[in-house]
Amino acid sequence: MTAVAIEAAREARRTALILAASQAIIGSAAPIAISMGALAGQYLLGPDKSLATAPITGFNLGVALGALPAAAIIRAMGQRGGFVTGTIVTALGGLVATLALFHGSFWLFAFGLTVIGVGGAFVQQFRFAAADNAPPQFKARAISFVLAGGIITAILGPQIVIFTRELFAPVMFAGSFASILVLAAVGAAILSLLRLPARAAAGGTEIAGSDARPLAEIVTQPRFVAALFCAVGSYALMSFVMTGAPLAMVGCGLSEDDATLGISWHVMAMFGPSFFTGSLIHRFGAERIVAVGLLLLIGCAVVALSGLALWQFWTALILLGLGWNFGFIGATAMVAASYRPSEKGKVQGFHDFVLFGSVACASLMSGMVYNAWGWTMLNWMIFPVTVLCFVALGALRMASLRLA
Repeated sequence: MTAVAIEAAREARRTALILAASQAIIGSAAPIAISMGALAGQYLLGPDKSLATAPITGFNLGVALGALPAAAIIRAMGQRGGFVTGTIVTALGGLVATLALFHGSFWLFAFGLTVIGVGGAFVQQFRFAAADNAPPQFKARAISFVLAGGIITAILGPQIVIFTRELFAPVMFAGSFASILVLAAVGAAILSLLRLPARAAAGGTEIAGSDARPLAEIVTQPRFVAALFCAVGSYALMSFVMTGAPLAMVGCGLSEDDATLGISWHVMAMFGPSFFTGSLIHRFGAERIVAVGLLLLIGCAVVALSGLALWQFWTALILLGLGWNFGFIGATAMVAASYRPSEKGKVQGFHDFVLFGSVACASLMSGMVYNAWGWTMLNWMIFPVTVLCFVALGALRMASLRLA
């Protein structure tokens, strides 16, 4: 490697590590919202609990609705300024959710989680920022580095919930959502350390050029279609099952702490493999890693359908997290290889809008399906969705063979 290439790789690692640290802190708002959103929703609702997961749907809807504006703000302000703006939005959402709990307002609480979700849309751009500022051979590893920050998230978020849930008793859960303001402030301080190349740090980073293709042409490529299909499938299934899991665990007589720790194990499984997922993608190819992720999701369904003991809930949630990791990181690597630098803003925004719009629908359906048919039906739904994802990968393989 030349001295320039070595320096570029060093800077890429530094950027990825800063983004990983930010992901660890700011990203902790997500497990707080997910583990407590449905339980707080039940706390605020009357006798009909069918809308208990609506606040989590609001969170996921916020990520979807924030995807395109976040990409535009980051493009206009630069990555550092755009990401810091995202922390402000996250803090605002935490404040609204806290006030809603004090006022006993279910729909204001759901709106607060929606705003937290909009802030989360900026966090979702961290993985693309790490890849965009890395040399080609380091892109998959850079994505993995950023998502590896979720290991701290897996520990920090649930522990914050356990220690702050009753902080403002008798107003339950308010302390957990108030803590999001502190997380946002710390995350903003970390992001201020970013030292990005001029093309990424300055506003207006995506300059239309002769090599920029229309969005329709990019998103109809077989590789992009298969990647988006698998990303939606793996992420939506994860949200669908995970959203209902705390309700199912408490409904089966387990404690709220058991449910929170179950989410903690799940989030650790989501991000723990990220230390080596990028290397596996580099060695075996993204498509094969996505296929492994889909098999792990099937394993989650098999364990969950085998019984209702604590170990079965936790094991299923761990397999669910592992399946998400391989499926989502693999699909993200496929997406990152399908566009040119001049196309990144519009493609990333479109991808996350479709992805998190689907995830929002999945989280809303989770509560309805659980309320109507229970935990068993949530897990049976994994089988047809994973089959469709395998069909998408098979179609991509066939298209590649025809072009070879």
